[in-house]
Amino acid sequence: MTILAAILVFCGLFFLTVSSVGIIRLPDFYTRTHAVGKSETLGAMLVIGGLAIYNGLELSTVKLLLMLLFIALVNPTATHVIARAAIRSALQPWVKGGRKESVESAEDRIVEEAVSEIDDSGKKA
Repeated sequence: MTILAAILVFCGLFFLTVSSVGIIRLPDFYTRTHAVGKSETLGAMLVIGGLAIYNGLELSTVKLLLMLLFIALVNPTATHVIARAAIRSALQPWVKGGRKESVESAEDRIVEEAVSEIDDSGKKA
């Protein structure tokens, strides 16, 4: 069991390191949020799971499992809410080549492309 716990803890540390590198290397808020939302959640869950296995059957293991459940529910939700708030406050995403468009115009463009695809498919039939 000690070996399994060590493997889980080291895998969790790997994902937490990837999350830290993502914060430093990625270009804008949205990509950084994505990196942290995915890898930090998995990393923390693996570390806590490894600690719970290492602890064995004790009261502290139950507390660790409750923490694991809390992280599994709250981290993705909080990341989603923060990204949604950024979109609603019109924070522009990074675009390769420097071309930026507002969120509203991007949504309009996507809707127009979808409508044109529907129209094109209707004409071909």
